[in-house]
Amino acid sequence: MISRRRFGAMMAAAGVLPGALRAQTDAAFQLQYDVVGGSQREADAALAAIVEGRRTDMIAGLILALRFNNNRDAQIQDALRALTGAEDPDEWFDWMLWQEAHPEVIPDPSYADFMRDLHLRIDPNFEVFFKPEYMRRDRMGIRIEEIAWGGVVKDGIPSLDNPAMIAAGDADYMRSDDLVFGVSINGDVRAYPLRIMGWHEMFNDVIGDVPVALAYCTLCGAGILYDTKVAGRAKPLVFGSSGFLYRSNKLMFDRATHSLWNQFTGKPVVGKLADSGITLTQRPVVITSWEDWRGANPGTTILSLDTGYRRDYGSGVVYNEYFASPELMFPALADQGRQRQKDYVFGIQQFGAAKAWPIEVFARRPVINDAVGDVAVVVIGDAETRSARAYERGALEFARRNGALVSGDGAVWTVGEEALVAGDGRSLARVAGHVAYWFAWDGYLGDAAELYAP
Repeated sequence: MISRRRFGAMMAAAGVLPGALRAQTDAAFQLQYDVVGGSQREADAALAAIVEGRRTDMIAGLILALRFNNNRDAQIQDALRALTGAEDPDEWFDWMLWQEAHPEVIPDPSYADFMRDLHLRIDPNFEVFFKPEYMRRDRMGIRIEEIAWGGVVKDGIPSLDNPAMIAAGDADYMRSDDLVFGVSINGDVRAYPLRIMGWHEMFNDVIGDVPVALAYCTLCGAGILYDTKVAGRAKPLVFGSSGFLYRSNKLMFDRATHSLWNQFTGKPVVGKLADSGITLTQRPVVITSWEDWRGANPGTTILSLDTGYRRDYGSGVVYNEYFASPELMFPALADQGRQRQKDYVFGIQQFGAAKAWPIEVFARRPVINDAVGDVAVVVIGDAETRSARAYERGALEFARRNGALVSGDGAVWTVGEEALVAGDGRSLARVAGHVAYWFAWDGYLGDAAELYAP
């Protein structure tokens, strides 16, 4: 994360000095910029004008200024309290939570220019995401004031594109308890270790002749596998990390149009494709231990350490403090009355419905017969390895007996990566789902989703 002091120096170097923006004709834009980049006298005058004018449409600009200003926290906080009547928030993080909880407070239209210009001073390459014609409120799928810079430049978290894979026997860098994202498509079986993917958060690959991307949001604990072939487009989409977040969830971008996409829903939300109606199709992926994955899939390949980047890919290195903490790094509201914000859940968004199962329940019930919408499913999980797989089950009921998966008609079934298979040749299709922190699942799906309760 860049420091406020360094950010202030960057703005000064870029020309945000007293009077530098006097040519701007938009008075609202100028008020916001005077707060963050003007002299003390200009900042005082701007804050006074905002408060005296009861400019609640300046609240978003003040919250953004609070993050990046040079030593004006107290003044900006006083202005925010005067405009909102809120007393509890005492830092940028808390004010962002207040803002999320108050969608009725609409920013002045100049906020889009203010937000765009401010972030272009961090990285001019952000310009491709924030074209003025796409930043109108009615053209965006998310609230612009909730877009937060994640502390890195465009592609500062580099994607792995068609990365080198090696045979399982050559992966002497792996520990048996290291977790992997396991993928199998058309018999092409691969493992992508979380200790590597945590540094890259995205791969674009072709597995079993199917172009896919794994979008891994480390902040929300979710790795989601998407089919990148979209109807009406000649070439598969290729994705990268924008450097921006929405409610502590990464905004990825496609390299064809530079539209920003919601990683959790697979929908474009800012840019050329925002009103396209596209929703990426999910494919099954599982988190499990390397030992379990390799044991069940001896022919698997696995990511090579030769990624083309220099990172510490050691076990338990990347994001270790964040994963061990119950706190969030970036602001996002969550209903913690049902689950704690960083409890893991396994969620399915299919069949016109959505449902989640707390990972911890699989410690007591490794096989759960349930339904998503009108479709009956069986969910098989392992709390220790954060693993869960789901399959359509029709009218069958399943249980574990003497270590085997058995259906009510007495058949024994093998748990496969693409289907459940019975000894008599019957098969039941896998259902796409993924693991995530509760705050992300609840924050994006909320009352539109069910939560399993034993």
